[in-house]
Amino acid sequence: MLIKIAKPSDLHESEVTPESAYLSRRRFMGGLAGLGAGLAFAGSAHASEQRPDYKDVPSSDAPEWFKEKRDAAEWQAVVPSDPAQDKTAPFADASGYNNFFEFGTGKSDPARKAGTLVTQPWSVVIDGEVNNGGRFSLEDIASPSKFEERIYRLRCVEAWSMVIPWLGISLADVIQRAEPTSKAKYVRFETLVDPEQMPGQRSSFALIDWPYVEGLRLDEAMHPLSFLAMGMYGRELPNQNGAPLRLVVPWKYGFKSIKSIVRISLVEEEPLNSWQKIAANEYGFYANVNPEVDHPRWSQATERRLPNSLFNTNIIDTRMFNGYADEVASLYSGMDLRVNY
Repeated sequence: MLIKIAKPSDLHESEVTPESAYLSRRRFMGGLAGLGAGLAFAGSAHASEQRPDYKDVPSSDAPEWFKEKRDAAEWQAVVPSDPAQDKTAPFADASGYNNFFEFGTGKSDPARKAGTLVTQPWSVVIDGEVNNGGRFSLEDIASPSKFEERIYRLRCVEAWSMVIPWLGISLADVIQRAEPTSKAKYVRFETLVDPEQMPGQRSSFALIDWPYVEGLRLDEAMHPLSFLAMGMYGRELPNQNGAPLRLVVPWKYGFKSIKSIVRISLVEEEPLNSWQKIAANEYGFYANVNPEVDHPRWSQATERRLPNSLFNTNIIDTRMFNGYADEVASLYSGMDLRVNY
């Protein structure tokens, strides 16, 4: 839930931060700072060595801490391996065509309606099987970590795709600072619930039982490719793309990359994800990109790479794990990916 900062005159003694929570915040901020730099990065990309030019991307009124982190961000061209095929999508396409059902079911609904979302200030609860949990501001989560800019493929389960440059931090970094207990086996994520700001949540046509929930196995979450994005195209995330904090798991279908995160919980049992709850035969827990396992209503063997023309040009073959097999296939050794889809 979004935290509203009250005026000092409104503060009551009962609302003062408990000492234990304050000390937890200090441990979270100080512990394992910069862990992401110590993680062996598995990407073996052949993308352009030149950083993309974002001069056509509109500016944003980002907070100062974000600007400082952005300006110091490390550039990585991660995995896009075919310069002719894996071109970065124009910002207008990436910000104007996407799914975010909290704002409606149409692809243009998020861009048209997400202006109602208030993203400053923002806080995230980290809880469950952790020794160092609590409620943390977005700055608290970002500050100890190195910002990175990574180009990733995004493959939607609806068989369209694009290539997007994200800006953010390693998910593993945040999890390590939370100090998971031995009982932590999965990571569960929740999106904000606020029907006043998110009109799709008050629609009578909504199938989702809010909040939107997603999850990863702990080893998936700890993989170096798993990413918490706070920006894209060199600016802070637009509201319609999941501001101010979204998950990016590039070897999985896009619905796994939950947006506008307000809770990260380390849990012992596998979470029941929102689309899995609605149609488990269509949307499994793992949702790994797999051209050999079709959706019940369409093939997953090919994808429509955006931007494209009205005549459905730019159809390309889908790659196993979205092209990240060398990096992540070992996570699923011995598993039947037709059963564990």
